[in-house]
Amino acid sequence: MSTGNEIERADSEGLAEVQIFSALLTPHRSLNRTGFLAVMLFLSVVSFVTGIVFLLKGAWPVFGFFGLDVLVVWWAFKANFRTARAREEITVTTTELRVRRVSHRGQVAEWTFNPLWVRLDMEVDEDFGIEHLYLISRGRQIQIARFLGPDEKASFYKGLVEALNAAKRGPTYNPVT
Repeated sequence: MSTGNEIERADSEGLAEVQIFSALLTPHRSLNRTGFLAVMLFLSVVSFVTGIVFLLKGAWPVFGFFGLDVLVVWWAFKANFRTARAREEITVTTTELRVRRVSHRGQVAEWTFNPLWVRLDMEVDEDFGIEHLYLISRGRQIQIARFLGPDEKASFYKGLVEALNAAKRGPTYNPVT
């Protein structure tokens, strides 16, 4: 998440437009690839040793089920990592608010709003905190920041409101004297 006037973007006419706010939101994953390999190695060793114990006691079908369990856990982690490729990009300039959502399958949905007409709304649960954030403009409503937790949504809400207020004030000119 970046706020400030330090990032510039060139539009179709070659003019540079200053980005007031830019955020790339991705799903949180507590286990990285190294942790995944460690968990799978540990699970494989424990399953293999336990399977050997059952095999030596004459319960040979159990050995295959332990291998099947490791395979199912591996598949579940791979599906989880696949969904982690989703992302949401939110950019605010003085003339537009752009939301670009990319699903884990690579499907792209994009919305463009005029920051002067956008209203930010939220659903708050008194026990949980902020549950949902919505951008509302001219009858359209989209949910944003779905990946974030309640505290992160509160911080994101504050930053986005500041950026929208800056966009509504318009560009500021600092003449050099």
